[in-house]
Amino acid sequence: MKYAILNECVSFEWDSGNIYKNQNKHNVIFSECEEIFFNIPLIIADDFEHSQNEPRYYALGQTNSEKKLFVAFTIRKQHIRIISARPMSKKERENYETHTKI
Repeated sequence: MKYAILNECVSFEWDSGNIYKNQNKHNVIFSECEEIFFNIPLIIADDFEHSQNEPRYYALGQTNSEKKLFVAFTIRKQHIRIISARPMSKKERENYETHTKI
């Protein structure tokens, strides 16, 4: 697995000012963001464009209720730190669904 570093993660880390931003802006609660990391399929890619200060990644995945989300995150020590989350765009959903059929 290219992103084996996730196997070493033990928890999620949230910034107190950031935890409710996704809920207020995109109607995505923090527990939904976490759920996608435990559900299959999960697509993870490097986010080179936003990796100036630290490596950043994005994930396409689904919640337990099959809500499809885009989640931007980084890894600090052994913690997944969610940066932002929102519902997948139409193009992201198409890519996700195409990838999952392979």
